[in-house]
Amino acid sequence: MTITGRLRVRNLRWLFVVFAALLAATTLFSASPAFADVVGEDEPFRISGNVKNQGVPLEGVLIMVTGGGHDAQVRTDAAGQWRIGVPEKSTYTVTLDESTLPDGIAVVEGSNAQEVEIGPSGRITLNYFIGQGERNVTSFADQLISRLINGVNFGLMLGLAAVGISLVFGTTGLSNFAHAEMVTFGAIAALLLGTTVALPIWAAIPIAVIVSGAFGWAMDAGLWKPLRSKGLGLVQLMIVSIGLSLALRYIFQYFIGGGTLQLPGANTEKLTLFGAVSMSWIDIVSMAISVIVIIAFACWLLFTRIGKATRAVSDNASLAAASGIDVDKVVRIVWIVSAAMAGLAGVLYAYYRPGIKWDMGAQILLLVFASVTLGGLGTAFGALVGSIIVGIMVEISGLWITSDLKFVGALGILILVLLVRPQGILGRKERIG
Repeated sequence: MTITGRLRVRNLRWLFVVFAALLAATTLFSASPAFADVVGEDEPFRISGNVKNQGVPLEGVLIMVTGGGHDAQVRTDAAGQWRIGVPEKSTYTVTLDESTLPDGIAVVEGSNAQEVEIGPSGRITLNYFIGQGERNVTSFADQLISRLINGVNFGLMLGLAAVGISLVFGTTGLSNFAHAEMVTFGAIAALLLGTTVALPIWAAIPIAVIVSGAFGWAMDAGLWKPLRSKGLGLVQLMIVSIGLSLALRYIFQYFIGGGTLQLPGANTEKLTLFGAVSMSWIDIVSMAISVIVIIAFACWLLFTRIGKATRAVSDNASLAAASGIDVDKVVRIVWIVSAAMAGLAGVLYAYYRPGIKWDMGAQILLLVFASVTLGGLGTAFGALVGSIIVGIMVEISGLWITSDLKFVGALGILILVLLVRPQGILGRKERIG
């Protein structure tokens, strides 16, 4: 690699770190404190309530609200009151964490989880009946195992998106911010095929992945290749990707609206596997699909002719071209594979959330960049390793910090690893000069 190329890689690495630090700081200063009595004040609808024991307010009791692709939590104030804003009129599950109640009292009849539906008024009040009794408390070990498995599931899904963006960076040097919209595109394509076209979901998902790959081909043929041919620098290309990301995001919002839409089977009942670990059959199938696709991708990259050519271009594009490799053809195939894997990640993420929103890809873009940087820029397998670590950290950190700050733990690990190993876990050490 030339000195100029190495400088570009080093500058882009620091760009990733600065980008992650800025967004982490934004999250830290904009999120609600862990013991606030109000969360989501900017949301249009409200769920509120009181927690009292024989008329005595209980402070610091944890309330969690999930549903419609939304996940938030809050603690009661000194008056036993709490309030959570939600984005849309939908059905939500409101859960009181009994482990945060004082000793010797519990929710009457164990009704700590209740389903509520936002009515015409846009507001609903929910009260819990607290009294003497024994409560079922999930042990820390069971919670840890459950979150670890969920973290692996999330990390595998994240890895599908991270591997694609890492391939594009390795072969073209482009930090593609529009990759987030490729994730969203895959989920929307599956939604349209599964609901509007009314195809069976087992057929809609593979077709959505193929359509996503075609979308990647069209973007490279219509935009990125012409710009590369004109000799645009990496910074200019990155700025174009940011503009493309914003344009696509609001195009999605125009067509599907600002609400949360569900894929068929998204609300499948969870099955208790062992201990406190419960997963739906869709979660299990999603993990299996992720593992199979990642293994197939690894075989493609390691053993096929085009896979070896891709690694050669990623390592040194000029030398690969001099060796007779058609670099443009390789880059085109990389865009197709990257978009297809991002589309599949979008479908799996829509089931994981659950729900499809116009900005769902942007919500995990920071984690995708963090995974790529943590594993090592331009290394596909490094991106996969980084994704697993980030996914596990995001889930496990929820044991100690509020869900509003759950991404901070993963970014903290990213910063610590880069301080010790600046090239990332599987990245190669490079000498400048």
